[in-house]
This record gives sequence, C-alpha cells and structure tokens, in this order.
Amino acid sequence: MSDKVECVVIGAGVVGLAVAAELASAGREVVVLEQHDAIGTETSSRNSEVIHAGIYYPTGSHKAELCVRGKALLYAHCDAYAVPYHRCGKVIVATSDAQRSVVDGYVKQAAANGVTDLRWIDQAELNALEPEVSGIGAALSPSTGIVDSHAFMLSLQGILEANGGFIAFQNPVSSIDSSAQLTVHSQQMSLTADWVINAGGLQAPELAQNVPGSPQAHYAIGHYYTYSGAQPFSRLVYPTAEQGGLGVHVTLDLGGQVKFGPDVRWIDGIDYTFDDSLRAEFVEAIRAYYPNLDATRLQPGYTGIRPKIAGQGEATDFLIRGPSDHGVAGRIDLLGIESPGLTSSLAIAKQVGDVLASA
Repeated sequence: MSDKVECVVIGAGVVGLAVAAELASAGREVVVLEQHDAIGTETSSRNSEVIHAGIYYPTGSHKAELCVRGKALLYAHCDAYAVPYHRCGKVIVATSDAQRSVVDGYVKQAAANGVTDLRWIDQAELNALEPEVSGIGAALSPSTGIVDSHAFMLSLQGILEANGGFIAFQNPVSSIDSSAQLTVHSQQMSLTADWVINAGGLQAPELAQNVPGSPQAHYAIGHYYTYSGAQPFSRLVYPTAEQGGLGVHVTLDLGGQVKFGPDVRWIDGIDYTFDDSLRAEFVEAIRAYYPNLDATRLQPGYTGIRPKIAGQGEATDFLIRGPSDHGVAGRIDLLGIESPGLTSSLAIAKQVGDVLASA
C-alpha cells in the first residue's frame, strides 16, 4: 500500500498519542504507525505513573519547562476526560545533614522552574505525615501526583479517532526517507507525508540516523518490586537523586499497591528481563529511608527501559529537532523522551503543534 497523508506520527506511546490527538484536534489528517498490537506497550506502560512537579531539571531546559507546563495540562485533561488520578504529593527525604543541603537545593531549583509550592519539613512533621519514613526532614511537594496512564492514553486515542485520525497497529517503521518526498516505509505500507513526527521512543534515535547531528541510542533499565500486604505510606517517598535517575523510590498506584523502584542499570540493547541478582542492593537503598522494610514482602514486578541519548554519567535534555534544527522540511524527531515524558506529553504535543502552525 502506498498513499499520501498530511501527518504521520510514528509510535503510539503516550507522547505519540498526545501529538496525534493535538494535530487531529487542529483539523489535520493524522495516521499513527505503531509496531505493536496495542497502544503504550513499551516505555509508556513501564514507568512509575507519576505526575512530576518539575523539581530537578535545569532552569530553561525542555525537561523543566515542558514538565511544569505539562503538569498543569495533564491535571486539566484528567478532569475534563474523567481520567483517574490522585494528587497525593511526595516527600524527598534527607537522611543526613549532607543530604539536607541537596534537598534545600531541590527547593531552590523548583522555585527557579516556577514550582513554588515546595517547602522543607522538619523531622517532626515528616514523622507526622509518614511515620514509617526515617530522615532528618524532607522537601514536601504537594503538586506531585499519580495517574492511570493507560486511561490517559485511551483518552488520547479517543480524541484522535473522534477527529478522524487512526492508528495502524502491527506496523513497524523501517525507515524515514527524507531525500525527495518525505516518505515513511513500514511493514505494510509506504506513506508520503507533509509532516512526519518521529515519536518512536526507544527506536526513535535509530529512525533519526539519516538526519545529520542525530544522537545514538543508549539504554538504562530500571527494576520495580511490588510490596505485598498493607501499604505503609500515604504519598510518594523519594531519596535524593542518583546519576541516571531519581533513586529507588516509593510509588503508589491508584489501587493502593506499593512499588519500589526503579534502579538504574546500563544495558546494551532492549531486553525487559527482570534480573533479581541485585536484590540486596535494592533492599539496602530502600532501608536508608524505610528501615522497617520487610524484605520478604518484596516481589519482582516489572522492568522499564529509559530511552537515553547519552551514555552513563552524561546528563541530557529532551531533544526536539525540527526543520529549523536539521534542515529537513516537514520532519520532527522527538529523542531522549525519558522521565518526565509522561508528565510533559501534552506540552510536547503543543510544541509540535506550534511548529506545524508556524510553518
């Protein structure tokens, strides 16, 4: 099959769906190509489902600006489309005086990013809010929440389809030809398009390799353990961040299930196998702030892979490359959309929509 369409979006994860819904709502013809048989089966369904506040990211970065904007858009969207969520808040725990200065830095960084509701709470207030958490104090983030990510993605799919767009499932994209007409080649069809938005997640860097200046893909896997029995927390609990991630933290789902994770382990390729060999290190990390952990209640849960565009020890921002960046008319590559990608998804979609509207 070969045809012409106005907009092709590659990937039906949360970012691809958000972009597709935004463009279809603006009256554009949109086809989404998805390699799997359902929406959101990779990074979008293998994360913490956290609505991030916008705390850690450098001021002026895409991550900071799109997270803060995306958080507001996401809460409003959830209200409008009856997507389940809970603004539960989170604490970022300092377990020593040295970590107190780190957490104080988070409060200042958040304020610089426009997140002004963070505040330091002392040990007494921390114990009152979260009796099972051990620390000298914490930063309290009341605007952090959790969301039913699948319900959110279904709402985006509904918006897309209500506006005439559709998703072609089981249709992996093999290449994007930018040499003459912009053409996307997939397993079942070749589509020429006015616009191609590469929201391929883990595969996005590979699809962008024919564009000058595109980065290579790197992968960091994270493991999540579930915690059986009664849950000991009422909000999310985070340690100070570590290189490559935000540390092994406590997340809750909307059913009250406690999860611990993710860790950060660099891998060479896409492999979701759960490796339980470093359980002892996981337990040690958790006990730093939750000393009463019963390790026998930890059960292997699932893994997720961060779509990195730099190697270990290198910090990166979201990379949103359009025609003004690489010189290829009609093409936008969304690269390195890791955390806080879920929170930022609607803001990323707005930014893509603005590029098309201004062309």
